[in-house]
Amino acid sequence: DHLAAMVAVGLWSALAARRAWPDLLWAPLAFAGMLLVGALMGLAGVQLPAVEPMIAASLLVLGLLVATRIRLPAAAAAAVVGVFAVFHGVAHGHELAGEQGAALTLAGMVGATVLLHLAGIALGWSLRHANAWLPRVAGAAVVALGATLLSQSIV
Repeated sequence: DHLAAMVAVGLWSALAARRAWPDLLWAPLAFAGMLLVGALMGLAGVQLPAVEPMIAASLLVLGLLVATRIRLPAAAAAAVVGVFAVFHGVAHGHELAGEQGAALTLAGMVGATVLLHLAGIALGWSLRHANAWLPRVAGAAVVALGATLLSQSIV
């Protein structure tokens, strides 16, 4: 679920960006930054309600954004993905709480997040002028994953 969300952020950014710079980077940078904030919150023991349902909801929303190529103002795009990133980060922070070397693990997590965003951007950039159905199928797959996870977290 985390992998799909991070690639979807990059994919959506590339598909929806009006121009390569700086529009393309607002959402990925917001996600990476807020993921770190959320992870630090989780390490500090902060409890947020509905972490797993919010992670699943992030996949639903991100999948729909990819499938529809909806363009949002940069600040709105950053806010949407940033909110979801906090929940992804809190989940990781809780997993790392009490572990030796958590700071190094967090650095690796943020680095991997940026690389996954870049992979999504590369994929999205290559699909910008390709068959319109390919991004829709990719978005639908992320939506399906999100729906499956949401149904499992509610039961």
